[in-house]
Amino acid sequence: MTDRGAYDLVIFDWAGTMVDFGCCAPIAAYVEAFGRRGVALAEAAARVDMGIAKADHVRALLARPEVAAEWMAAQGRAPAEIDVDALMADLGPLMRDAAAVASQLIPGAAETVRTLRAHGLKIASSTGYTREMMAPVLARAAEQGYAPDHLVCAGETPQGRPAPLMIYKACAELGVWPLSRVVKVDDAEAGIAEGRAAGCFTVGVAASGNSIGLSFEAYRALDAAERERRLDAARASLMAAGADAVIDTVADLPGVL
Repeated sequence: MTDRGAYDLVIFDWAGTMVDFGCCAPIAAYVEAFGRRGVALAEAAARVDMGIAKADHVRALLARPEVAAEWMAAQGRAPAEIDVDALMADLGPLMRDAAAVASQLIPGAAETVRTLRAHGLKIASSTGYTREMMAPVLARAAEQGYAPDHLVCAGETPQGRPAPLMIYKACAELGVWPLSRVVKVDDAEAGIAEGRAAGCFTVGVAASGNSIGLSFEAYRALDAAERERRLDAARASLMAAGADAVIDTVADLPGVL
């Protein structure tokens, strides 16, 4: 990696990319919120649209036929927009608490940021979490040595991922252009689509992200053949979403750039 080179800014996602190996915190919160309403939400269903703004994710979940059917059976009516508001009211504290617990930096994350900054790059971040949900994560990440120059949260742009508006906001406020000099790093297909839509160099994260969805301990416990099988599937999914490159974790990013 050479000083500056082709890039001026790297924008990192949070859960599954920089913290929360396996992107597990949002899943626990969704399952709890829906469970309170008599709906047994499957983890696989909750992971399908991961990366988009949480309110949009709730809408997508309620639109799934199997979830809508369970909602009808439990609530006696079809889900409506008022239910999105009620679920979001629950998800605020649930997500905040779960994210705070799962805010351990992914191994190598802080070192990667130090390397990028040493080469003159700015560091930004974006997330499907609201700013309220992010408050404890920011504090915990800073204690571990990661404090990005900029943060954009869900609800702070007219549209969330896969729209590129969070990237535009970060670039405008940090004074970075053209977008071809920006790197977007994300573990979810929606974040990859966001980077593509903005015209960034887009890097997918396979091992620590939503596609595999295992904690660091569970991932390490897989036998080598099973781990590689899951990695191959995650890499293929991220490449199909449009990633220019796919790495296992952010520890591998300096080598790519």
